[in-house]
Amino acid sequence: MRPILALGLLAVPALAAASGEAAGHGAGIPWTDLLKQAVNFAILAGALVYFLKKPISSFLKERSEQLRASIEGAARAREEAAAKLSDIERRMAGLPDEIAGMNRKMEAEAEEEARRIREAAEVEIGRVRTQAQFAAEQEVKKARQELRKEAAGLAIGAAEEIVKKAITPEDQERLARENIEKIREIVQ
Repeated sequence: MRPILALGLLAVPALAAASGEAAGHGAGIPWTDLLKQAVNFAILAGALVYFLKKPISSFLKERSEQLRASIEGAARAREEAAAKLSDIERRMAGLPDEIAGMNRKMEAEAEEEARRIREAAEVEIGRVRTQAQFAAEQEVKKARQELRKEAAGLAIGAAEEIVKKAITPEDQERLARENIEKIREIVQ
């Protein structure tokens, strides 16, 4: 049906043009030409409305829905931004207290660390003192032993000199006999 209507709409202006040429042109306002153009315009407008009504209305409907969705999305985004802003402002308001709390915590941790370092240093100083004292005592013992050995060696040397000067060959012989007799008694 649409093709027939379209052919009819296209034929009407052609017929109007043919009838206008047959009537001839008058000397004033060309009413027939004006009427032809008005009819042609009305037919064209009618055809455009008829054929484009649905696509234009659907386009406008889709466009209005898109605009509505965009407006709703913008409203949601604005609400979210306002919520985020209020959250940031709330956090900013609490920031000085949070910073003061962090400073107190850091000071307490620094004091605790200083105390631990002092205690560790005291323990280390005590350990070093103990080791130094032990090493000194060992050195003193070692020196005393060496002095005793040296004193014993000197005493033995001095005693040998004294014995060599004081003992005569007869005394040596007598001491040897006494020792031999003691050994015999032990053996029997």
